[in-house]
Amino acid sequence: MHYFNSGSSFSFAMNSLPSHSLRPQLTLSIEEDNLIRKLLISHDPDGRWLDSEQLLCAMENIMCYVTTSELQVSDIYRDALTIDNESNIEVFGSIEPLGHTICRLSHELLCKCSGEGDLHTRTMNIFDLLRNYRWDAKVVLVLAAFATSYGEFWLIMQLYPQNPLAVLVAMLKQLPSNMNALNPRFKALSLVVRTMVDVTKCIIKFEGLPIKHLRLDDEKISTTKSKIFIAAYWITRSTLICSSHIKDLIAFKPEQVHNVAAYRYSNSTTIATWELSSLVYRLSSMCSRLKQHVDACHQLTETKMHQKIKEVLQESHADNQEVLRILFALKNDFPLKNCSTQAKLGVSELKDKIVILLVSKPEILPLEELFLLIHQTYDHPDNKKLEGSYEIVWIPISISDTWTDDEEISFEFLSSSLPWYSVRKPKLLDSAVIQFIKEELNFKDNPILVVLDSHGMVTNLNALDMVVVWGARGYPFSVLKETELWEEEKWTLKLMIEEINPLFTKYAEEGKTICLYGSSNLDWIREFNAKMQEIISKGLQVELVYVGEKNPNEKVRNILGIIHEEMHSSLLSFVEIQFFWFRLESMRKSIFQLGEIADTDHILKEVSALLDDDENNNGWAVFGKGSSPNIVRLQGNKLMECLKLFPEWTENVAKLGFIGALRYAIEPPHVLNKPCSHSTVTSYEEGSAEETVVCEKCNRLMKKFVVYE
Repeated sequence: MHYFNSGSSFSFAMNSLPSHSLRPQLTLSIEEDNLIRKLLISHDPDGRWLDSEQLLCAMENIMCYVTTSELQVSDIYRDALTIDNESNIEVFGSIEPLGHTICRLSHELLCKCSGEGDLHTRTMNIFDLLRNYRWDAKVVLVLAAFATSYGEFWLIMQLYPQNPLAVLVAMLKQLPSNMNALNPRFKALSLVVRTMVDVTKCIIKFEGLPIKHLRLDDEKISTTKSKIFIAAYWITRSTLICSSHIKDLIAFKPEQVHNVAAYRYSNSTTIATWELSSLVYRLSSMCSRLKQHVDACHQLTETKMHQKIKEVLQESHADNQEVLRILFALKNDFPLKNCSTQAKLGVSELKDKIVILLVSKPEILPLEELFLLIHQTYDHPDNKKLEGSYEIVWIPISISDTWTDDEEISFEFLSSSLPWYSVRKPKLLDSAVIQFIKEELNFKDNPILVVLDSHGMVTNLNALDMVVVWGARGYPFSVLKETELWEEEKWTLKLMIEEINPLFTKYAEEGKTICLYGSSNLDWIREFNAKMQEIISKGLQVELVYVGEKNPNEKVRNILGIIHEEMHSSLLSFVEIQFFWFRLESMRKSIFQLGEIADTDHILKEVSALLDDDENNNGWAVFGKGSSPNIVRLQGNKLMECLKLFPEWTENVAKLGFIGALRYAIEPPHVLNKPCSHSTVTSYEEGSAEETVVCEKCNRLMKKFVVYE
């Protein structure tokens, strides 16, 4: 076997190489110099892309089962989920299916082992076959072709002699029935393959570095590239050698391997073992040096990548493609997937769209909060009008540097269930991107929704609370839009319960009087319901809605059942109660995030009163009608005192309505009878002229004037 001499070396400039090649000043042997030139001549990538890491994983799994067969160890199985994920590997941008490419390579490896050129010539022939692929794809395809042929051989031997079909195939192929004598050779082969895999992982890691995005011109990069080329050559050449050994082993006559001891110490075994060992030594040394160079390049890109991301996100662009490429398309060309269809996607799918980055831990949110977020972004009625205008991309980030099994399971489940897009392999996100998300986008433990406009500019660092409150109505989800929505909003019952339950949303739109009440004190709930039913029996139409208490627990769930059984009043489900409080909390966070806005002070006060009230056990109630800002909130004791006096103020219901009469009963008459000095203009709605209008600022009756335009 011929080996290149690495003893002598000299400097050279590769100025005659094609435009896609290196132009470094390197110290290489003459043989390595010539080899690199020939390899680069045969290298002509045309943009086709293969998920090298996924295919390598499949190849490793094959070799794992082969090793299990060799060592006769049972019950060693790899994760079935991983195997399932490897079932749809394809080459994007290639007319030829992946299976055909692997089949052609298998033919080159096995069927031409005994002749048709020396080893170097046959190695270069394989590079000619793979000229259109990237370097990582070349070596992984070669390894996959080898593993496929090797795996087919061991599949037959594993089924033999229990399976009649395997027996017949083995007979036609003249395979030896007893493989025990061949185990040392197979172990040596496995060691070579494992070493080739280690070298291949270094190549994949280097090919995944964002070098083209950073436009680095560094000697470290050039030196590493030259070592990548040579490593790719030796992996391919070593695969040919391993294939020849397999063919030799398969060709042994049965009588040659029956005498196990004699065969193991034969000259042919010694020579074969020496040849394979020398390959392991060469590849191991190559892997060690290459790993050092790749790690150095990785460190070099890390130091520059963080600043590059900041610069790109602060600049104005014609579209969002450069920003998205720098965030996602660093490891591969199809970094995203459609969670609903599992289709692999490139960042070009997001061109000219508003992109919302959902950054979270792999479990995202508690399920009830996740359901509400899905409803507000996917099932929201307004979403049909915006279809295709924006996309949500989920970016799961592990709480530590290494993903746990639970995080993997959570990601696989959710990324197959959500209606959004997702990063396909979040573990492959560049560490500089993760660092940027944590430091610049302020991601800690809680999920955030970062909004990028169609030009890639950040318009909202966290639109999560905005989306929970308004859903698709918040489009384009910028801070400016969020401010506008709060400036237009009033504290109404509709705001409190909108999108929580379709029936109550309908009641709010129809202007029905609704009473939201909460407590975990069952005695008070029974007393309150009895009094309200007494009032309702007088002909008043009031819908009672139990909303439990903040952080609803099992006690609230039990109370729900009792209310349904004993009182038959309208109620929300337990999940909808969780929605209600999550939505209120989101309102408060959204207002706080925007800072002080005068028009939302009243809303903030009312929301905080419900969220921070320490007397919820004594009960409370809020009475309101649809979009009317005329809302009355009362605590338990004061509420019951007022309801008990209902016969005394019932005469005001006809004049002021139930809510107006209730307000009149709890406020001093001389205050309510004196109009306030504030003013507001509202658009005319049918029946609004007869309504009592209460000032939001001082809770006094307002004098009405009609203005004609």
